[in-house]
Amino acid sequence: MTLNKYKKIADELSVTEKQVKVTIELLDEGGTVPFIARYRKEATGSLDEVQIAAIRDRKQQLEELDKRREAILKSMKELEKLTPELEKQIMEAETMTILEDIYLPFKPKRKTKASVAREKGLQGLADFIMNQDSTDLDTEASKYINEESGVLNIDDALSGARDILAEFMAEQPELRSRMRELFIQTGTFHSKLIKGKETEGQKYKDYFDWSEPVKTAPSHRVLALRRAEKEIILTLDIEVPEDDAIRILEDLYIKGSNLCSEQVRQAAADAFKRLIKPSMETEIRLMTKKQADTEAIRVFAENARQLLLAAPVGQKRIMAIDPGFRTGCKLVCLDDQGQLIENTNIYPHNGAEASKEAAKTIKFLVEKYRIEAIAIGNGTAGRETETFVRSLQLTDIVVVMVNESGASIYSASDVAREEFPDKDITVRGAVSIGRRLMDPLAELVKIDPKSIGVGQYQHDVDQNQLQASLDDTVISCVNSIGVELNTASKQILAYISGLGPQLAQNIVEYRNKNGAFKRRSELRQIPRLGDKAFEQAAGFLRIRNAEHPLDSSAVHPERYGLVEQMAKDLNCKVEDLMKDEQLRQKIKLQNYVTETVGLPTLNDILKELAKPGLDPREQFEAFSFSDGINAITDLHVGMTLPGIITNITAFGAFVDIGVHQDGLVHLSQMADKFIKDPNEVVKVSQKVMVRVTEVDVNRKRIALSMKSENKPEPRPKQNYNPAPKQSTVNQVKKAREKEAAPETDIAIKLAALKNKFS
Repeated sequence: MTLNKYKKIADELSVTEKQVKVTIELLDEGGTVPFIARYRKEATGSLDEVQIAAIRDRKQQLEELDKRREAILKSMKELEKLTPELEKQIMEAETMTILEDIYLPFKPKRKTKASVAREKGLQGLADFIMNQDSTDLDTEASKYINEESGVLNIDDALSGARDILAEFMAEQPELRSRMRELFIQTGTFHSKLIKGKETEGQKYKDYFDWSEPVKTAPSHRVLALRRAEKEIILTLDIEVPEDDAIRILEDLYIKGSNLCSEQVRQAAADAFKRLIKPSMETEIRLMTKKQADTEAIRVFAENARQLLLAAPVGQKRIMAIDPGFRTGCKLVCLDDQGQLIENTNIYPHNGAEASKEAAKTIKFLVEKYRIEAIAIGNGTAGRETETFVRSLQLTDIVVVMVNESGASIYSASDVAREEFPDKDITVRGAVSIGRRLMDPLAELVKIDPKSIGVGQYQHDVDQNQLQASLDDTVISCVNSIGVELNTASKQILAYISGLGPQLAQNIVEYRNKNGAFKRRSELRQIPRLGDKAFEQAAGFLRIRNAEHPLDSSAVHPERYGLVEQMAKDLNCKVEDLMKDEQLRQKIKLQNYVTETVGLPTLNDILKELAKPGLDPREQFEAFSFSDGINAITDLHVGMTLPGIITNITAFGAFVDIGVHQDGLVHLSQMADKFIKDPNEVVKVSQKVMVRVTEVDVNRKRIALSMKSENKPEPRPKQNYNPAPKQSTVNQVKKAREKEAAPETDIAIKLAALKNKFS
């Protein structure tokens, strides 16, 4: 990385060059984003994870740009086309688009109309025409007639020359830049239903005849339109005002008003329709797809973060039920460490006798294992099973509906088979439901984040970009919480900074062979876990009741000596500092500032001493749906119901209200004030109260509102005022006549009475 690139990144991200340089150096040394953000604040100027990841990603993009630049320079040299001017332009190109525009005229390509014309020897005629001198055009064109090459007459010669000119125009960087801006600023998406696809494409009904400006089309709509096009339901085109496009070409290339100029004008029109428009449309489709992907992935990652960091019920003895009707419910009991201790089947929905037996089984197992909470999957028969369990009136038992998205994927995975080799997939699924209640993060890391049910269009976006973003999200979540070294699964350990699957496996094997870890320093005995991995991982691994008191905290081992010095200066032990607030208040942080340790780190240490290893997640709160509302047919407009946010999109939030079909709270219905982003008011797994505003049973759509019921609906803002259609004008006229009619009738009657008595 050169200094100018440090400056470029710094300017783009609004940080200093020094921060960029230090961060890149730490990343190149093997530092991870969570470690750098948490334990290298003095070096980076307290950059957070988002900023550090942005520096990392932008550095990678610039490196890819440099690789492409080198490849183009090499190609141009081999083609013997590289001039000092072109080399300067290539070296100064700041984006991949500009770089490709410069290279396009020289890029080896398949046979084109222009290349065929050049083979016929018409390049000279094209140059003559482009000069647009007043010399006799027909006389010049006749010089190029050659039956052997296929130029039989003047028209053939002029046609070939125009082909050369059209390709020349279409490949010029300045023209492409101006056309690109035209498409971005004035381009419009147009979608139309393909004939005969009405029934098949009902879910895209809103887009059967749709137009929307390219620059304002939201990401979810772009992805929906592209998906419909891929499914051959709709056609999708991008249109721009053709006159404006032709005007750009003519402004650049028309120099006069003679016969040559007319040939250039024809070539320009051909260039736009045959070459530029398809090329620009492809570019804009790719650009809008990339933007839509980025936004969709951002929303997906944020939803995943909120779900992963959902409040855990904690280490409690759990009964978990994977509900079902005909095949019954799979029931498992877990100890307070999440270990399976018993499993069985119950049939609460298969008649009176089976229901009675199911009740007996639940009560027996609750008492036998001193169950503290019951988790019920929210799939088929979930609400009915919840109602049944609640009817048993179990004392001091929390009954919770749990989102089971992805549980079936986990139950059939290698991870599940390894954990429970002698159990079938239904038992594994029930265990996953119970563990999700106990600790959502620890359980959800075992499955692909794409399977946890919080994304939209996840199969339509760039899969590599999506995977990288979700991996970053999971790593961030796991390290922000930290894990208990002696109980963590290898799946969650693999996400700890500096570890990975192999070291996580080695840790578990060492733990199984040697028993529980007593000190963090024991990690150095793990095969292949070197100094760098220890440095990166140690602060995020906790050991409850460890020999060293700081091993249960987020204080990094490299700072143990500093804390011990603080205790020594106060004539006490480290344990005393962690227990006594008055002692901590006596610590004068300025006394411990050094070249490598500043106030940011010292303040973090002080917080950890006060609450070592504190779980930053919110406290768990029990939740239940409205009784008797189990299906969409039970709903009616005006109902107010409790719900849980399951998914957040750019246009609103989906809410589970217990009817096996999430309802949508549109952005405009989320608050009594204007908001731009649903995340301003809600987050995934949040409990909310919603009001039903619309129910469409056939399309399985539920519209909800979170606004105050007595608030008047705001009038929608109009971006433009199109001229009303004639039918609309007539309707307004009739309405006004109708409104005036009563007064007119009264006036007539009064006049009649006046005449009668006069």
